[in-house]
Amino acid sequence: MLDAIRWDTDLIRRYDLAGPRYTSYPTAVQFNSQVGTFDLFHALRDSRKAQRPLSLYVHVPFCANICYYCACNKVITKDRGRAQPYLQRLEQEIQLIACHLDPTQKVEQLHFGGGTPTFLSHDELRQLMAHLRKHFNLLDDDSGDYGIEIDPREADWSTMGLLRELGFNRVSIGLQDLDPAVQRAVNRLQSLEETRAVIDAARTLQFRSINIDLIYGLPRQTPENFARTVEEVINLQPDRLSVFNYAHLPERFMPQRRINSNELPTPAQKLEMLQRTIEQLLSAGYRYIGMDHFALPDDELAIAQEESTLQRNFQGYTTHGHCDLIGLGVSAISQIGDLYCQNSSDLNHYQNTLASLQLATSRGLLCNADDRLRRAVIQQLICNFTLEFSDIEQAFNIDFQGYFGELWPQLQGMAKDGLIELDRDRITILPAGRLLVRSVCMVFDAYLEQHNRQRFSRVI
Repeated sequence: MLDAIRWDTDLIRRYDLAGPRYTSYPTAVQFNSQVGTFDLFHALRDSRKAQRPLSLYVHVPFCANICYYCACNKVITKDRGRAQPYLQRLEQEIQLIACHLDPTQKVEQLHFGGGTPTFLSHDELRQLMAHLRKHFNLLDDDSGDYGIEIDPREADWSTMGLLRELGFNRVSIGLQDLDPAVQRAVNRLQSLEETRAVIDAARTLQFRSINIDLIYGLPRQTPENFARTVEEVINLQPDRLSVFNYAHLPERFMPQRRINSNELPTPAQKLEMLQRTIEQLLSAGYRYIGMDHFALPDDELAIAQEESTLQRNFQGYTTHGHCDLIGLGVSAISQIGDLYCQNSSDLNHYQNTLASLQLATSRGLLCNADDRLRRAVIQQLICNFTLEFSDIEQAFNIDFQGYFGELWPQLQGMAKDGLIELDRDRITILPAGRLLVRSVCMVFDAYLEQHNRQRFSRVI
């Protein structure tokens, strides 16, 4: 079975290093200010000429309440009126981007993230979706993957009905933990009943997929109380689960300074939480997709992995990696062909730039030939747990062992340790190595040693 995992504590302790999550390669750490709007326009023109399908990401940064663990780009405010000037600039960005694309390019995937997208009023959501439909070729037959992140404290049956009416068919629900003591410690009080009500609404309204996010490693969590949360979540039967490792980086993320570090679980407790969670989810019939992700066997991600067509981009594991990803809103990242570019992460700068009818592109990267090759290697390993050398050799006209000769001792060491199987034709991630696939990918990262690894979370 593809989801077979062998838990090896000694191996995990040796290879549990800090490193990228590889939602892109090169990673966003490599982005620089030399990339600007000219590069973006050039990439959009190429997308238009190639008639590539599109994936849209729309960032809504506002939240009414702060969650202490959060590392997202967000604006905490009770003033709902702050959304309107932001939406005006977002609509300008939509218009400026769309005029460089072909109106027939289909939007196969759409995702609203945040922040809390449902911070917007019903009228504002209608207005934003109408503007997107006016300028992009959104599908009307419910065949696209159109998702939105939901905070159950900010949504009710009428909200879910509106979202379904607007064309959304997937929801991702932030839950994190159900234990009241943990919730108080991270300032996110959210009952099981609130979460169940949103899920019941989504099922009744025939949303196609429900994802739930959990976090292990939060203050006051124990293996026992987190196992109870996981059991309750299994009873809710989401199609997908994301089980994230909390990375405590208070020097980088100011809200995390409100967390009492003395209340954080020990590394040994975190490992036990993860091991128990994996056992619970696999026993309940979920497939291990990779990294932090699990899905039911009939989910598109599980099927894509079985068929070796799974991909990964800034939205995580996806079946739409062939699309050009257009990021809209403050801090949003685009991936168009070989170009990565990111909007300004400062709300005022983003809004002021667009008020001048200019795009807010602030940094990015144009991949070179070596980047493209290594990106293909990392994609295969992190998505499908196997890499056929001949595929890379034919696509890039290289001799694999010759090109990566200096990495061979590291790979042989991993093979000796039981992470991978290494032979003349392929690398296969073994069951004991699947939880550590990021560590294998890091071997092929040409940039990693140039950077302080404290910028990254640990593998486990």
